[in-house]
Amino acid sequence: MSDRYEAVQVLISGRVQGVGFRVWTRNEAMRLGLTGWVRNEEDGSVAALIVGSDDAISTMVERLKRGPAGASVSRVETETTLLEKVPTDFRITG
Repeated sequence: MSDRYEAVQVLISGRVQGVGFRVWTRNEAMRLGLTGWVRNEEDGSVAALIVGSDDAISTMVERLKRGPAGASVSRVETETTLLEKVPTDFRITG
């Protein structure tokens, strides 16, 4: 990855747990060359950190709005963030 990157924290709400959302997110992110992480939250939402080019992040956010088969996404919130260290891969955490 080049030295130029964007980092976005994302919170996805709706029916997003128990439908393979984290695995799907990791696979989509890897296809787009993104790094970061995805995890389930206690409130039933899914949180992610997405790091990469503006175009790849925009594409990923649009994909998150639809989610995998079986998901029903009601809301996607994004917030640009600054990182001290850029992740080298995309992981499922938590």
